[in-house]
Amino acid sequence: MEYEQICSSVRALSIETSKFLKDSKARFSTDQIEVKSENNFVTWVDKASENLLVEGLLKILPGSAFIAEENTIPHEKSEFTWIIDPLDGTTNFIHGIPLYCISIALMRESEIVLGVIHEINLNEVFYAWKDGGAWLNGCPIRVSKTLQLKETLLATGFPYYDYSRLDSYMELFRYCLQNTHGLRRLGSAAADMAYVACGRFDGFFEYGLKSWDVAAGILIVHEAGGVTTDFEGGDNYLFGQEIVTANANIINDLVTTIQRFFKNDNGLK
Repeated sequence: MEYEQICSSVRALSIETSKFLKDSKARFSTDQIEVKSENNFVTWVDKASENLLVEGLLKILPGSAFIAEENTIPHEKSEFTWIIDPLDGTTNFIHGIPLYCISIALMRESEIVLGVIHEINLNEVFYAWKDGGAWLNGCPIRVSKTLQLKETLLATGFPYYDYSRLDSYMELFRYCLQNTHGLRRLGSAAADMAYVACGRFDGFFEYGLKSWDVAAGILIVHEAGGVTTDFEGGDNYLFGQEIVTANANIINDLVTTIQRFFKNDNGLK
């Protein structure tokens, strides 16, 4: 399987889909929003973008299956499965905040072998394929070399529907604000992970995420030299709805810090 060639085709598809999203932004109105659940929104733009991706990805790899955020295609079993988010950062899109992404990953059996994250407004395409390194618009990228947690700039996301762990999370935020260079929330987990891969952020953590939010980022960070775990330091981060990703120098300290604040939380076993 020639993953580099497939990745090139997926990048081209993401660029074409990004043109649709840019054109759609000019025609979008807030009265076109649908509510999937509390503070969880979807628009006709998300669905149309997903349709474009599904159609294009089936041409690239016929017979493949999909795990797609908007469920525009039923999930079936296959050796190859695309995990896609057609518009990661929908709330930003709705409010005119210029940071949202297309996120596309390819999984072979249970292994992610390809990832593309296209941040549309800056026209930055982050991508990787298995054993091929990580790239941004044709240039190789690596995670940061920061050695100590106190010297890091971290990214996170705020819970938007599951507030059961909010008290622990807020205490963790307080610690990070007081003991690092800062904490940022962009509103797109895909962008957060891409920024870890290229060294803009030293680490990222969040809970409540779905596979389509993180799948592409997992491989891109890995190929850029980074490490990804769940909140317990394990490997249940693709479907486990919690993730920590960082450079190898600080990952253990970051996970230990998270565990300190979640030790009495039901989320940690």
